[in-house]
Amino acid sequence: MQKAKSRSLSDIVEEQVTKWHRLRIEQKQRQVNPRPCITISRDPGSGGTEIARRLAKDLGMDLIGSRIIQQVSERADISEKVIASLDEKEVRRRDFWIDSMFRTRHIWPDEYLRYLTKVIGTIGKQGRTIIIGRGGQFILPPEETFRIRLTAPREIRIRNVMRDSNTDFETSERYVYKTETDRNAFHCKHFRADWTNPIYYDLTVNTGYMGIEGAIAAIKAAFAVWRSIHDK
Repeated sequence: MQKAKSRSLSDIVEEQVTKWHRLRIEQKQRQVNPRPCITISRDPGSGGTEIARRLAKDLGMDLIGSRIIQQVSERADISEKVIASLDEKEVRRRDFWIDSMFRTRHIWPDEYLRYLTKVIGTIGKQGRTIIIGRGGQFILPPEETFRIRLTAPREIRIRNVMRDSNTDFETSERYVYKTETDRNAFHCKHFRADWTNPIYYDLTVNTGYMGIEGAIAAIKAAFAVWRSIHDK
């Protein structure tokens, strides 16, 4: 469900919902459960988007970025289209978990957060998707979600931003600090949690020293172990 310039948000969502419907029929015919989701939380400049893209290709999973999730959650009509893609049983399971999360974290959700949690919760129930950002690690049940955090020393991340965006050090430094601040504020406001805390993840990878290739290899190996435990 990646955004393409030539397609509207509604077209992108319609295509994904149709795909989910087809896959659900195939899973019922084969009597198999949906594959789990992966959530990726990343520090700016840590290579998270590239890693997610390559993982999705290698693992045969869909990739849904934070920008698409944000846009869907802000549009009630589009959100409802995504939310309505589940059957009644899965809706009950999704809502039970979300309501439990709100109670245990003492969160009073506004309209945006209700749509956000239901959109991500719906994606989680469909399965076989890599979700980047927007608090997916807090919204989806940990037994159904492999949760990754990508980080690196700040100076390395600033240098990465300089290289990727062709900007000077000062501009890249401002971008990294602002993005970190925005993400901290988002998670504090909506989930009342320190999103950098390792207890919220199954795997934390320092891409500054492992690089993209090393990070991908580590994630694939850890995901295989995680699945061997949770698929039992």
